Amino acid sequence: MKMMAKKWVKTLALASIAAVSLSNMVYANVERGLEIAKERKARDEGWGDSIATMEMILTDSQGASSTRLMRLKNFEMHGDGDKGLTIFDQPRDVKGTAFLNHSHISEADDQWLYLPALKRVKRISSRNKSGPFMGSEFSYEDLSSFELEKYSFSFVKDERLGDVSTFVLEQIPTDKHSGYTKQITWLDSEHYRPLKVEFYDRRGAILKTLTFSDYQQYLSKYWRAHKMVMVNHLSGKSTELKTSALEFQTGLTEKDFQKNVLKRVR
Repeated sequence: MKMMAKKWVKTLALASIAAVSLSNMVYANVERGLEIAKERKARDEGWGDSIATMEMILTDSQGASSTRLMRLKNFEMHGDGDKGLTIFDQPRDVKGTAFLNHSHISEADDQWLYLPALKRVKRISSRNKSGPFMGSEFSYEDLSSFELEKYSFSFVKDERLGDVSTFVLEQIPTDKHSGYTKQITWLDSEHYRPLKVEFYDRRGAILKTLTFSDYQQYLSKYWRAHKMVMVNHLSGKSTELKTSALEFQTGLTEKDFQKNVLKRVR
């Protein structure tokens, strides 16, 4: 009996040591994950505003594709999430459609969609952020600016992605209405640029993968991917965003991103 008791005490002690070790490792991973995320955010501050000319290429599961031309205006906010205005120019069936996004740090984003055929502005409910944006594989939630408070972070591992050394982070959305249970993000360890993101649905299964490529640097500091491809693994559809022109510090102001501009955009 004494021998069994000693073994039981030893087993319990080892289990306690293992539990403490695991707890310390989890804490260290959370701490490092947040540290990496903070560095990513810090490296992309101070750009002011930008205007991009882009193509949105929608491809169905059979390989048939259609192209839309659009402009994307962005305005950096200090103390809150950034503002964005997307204007569709071609083809005719979407011309004049405009989407306004006011990202927030901790509150739900404010989003509006102007539909010229109806001559009305539609507010996107926070419960509908997981819905598809203009029939693409990007959801309204995907269009929000990157804010630290929107996620809890954890460092997963260091990994090579092709020839690039990366940090792999797990990001868990803090918004209860998020369409995702988690995101796995690959950041290159030199510039902290996102190279790939995996999105997991509410059942915990992988839903979509977003890849970033053709990075170009602006103002000797800020990196922007000129090609982004979102692949939906369930539907077999994909959406590609290609930037053909991008200009920073164009003189945009916060007034250019008010709700009343939607009906007047050209």
